[in-house]
Amino acid sequence: MIEDMTERSMESPEGTVMVVESTPVETDLPDRIEEPAKLLRIASMTRSMLEEVRTATLDEEGRVRLRAVFDASLEQLHNVLTDDLRAELTEVFVPLDSEIPTQAELRVAQAQLIGWLEGLFNGIHAAIMTQQMAARSQLKQIMSSKQPDDRADAAGGLYL
Repeated sequence: MIEDMTERSMESPEGTVMVVESTPVETDLPDRIEEPAKLLRIASMTRSMLEEVRTATLDEEGRVRLRAVFDASLEQLHNVLTDDLRAELTEVFVPLDSEIPTQAELRVAQAQLIGWLEGLFNGIHAAIMTQQMAARSQLKQIMSSKQPDDRADAAGGLYL
């Protein structure tokens, strides 16, 4: 979350005091993903499965097993994603229709899922970078607005 920093001056018996207040600013970022480690494990497993399927020829039983693992992965993803991301995944993902999918169907479905997950991770990374840049900008504004009249304090201060 990004905080909006506002400054105001107040008069006190000791002189002018600069007060910095921060208030949270809502951003356009989706809700937080509650279990990012689980999301990364699912993505890693799906990528590994796709690599294995690319090099191996699967018989009917292997394709049924792979579909079961794939369906379980999708279910687990639905459990860790936010409502917005869950809706997006459901909207763009075409489920496997046949009970025993072909190798080509499995490859396409897994590649689609991996592509979507990589897009999700890139989006999360971009959001984090945007937040960091905004925070740096706010800090820079605060630092540049401070008065350089602190030289007397730096030279000797109030200590005798």
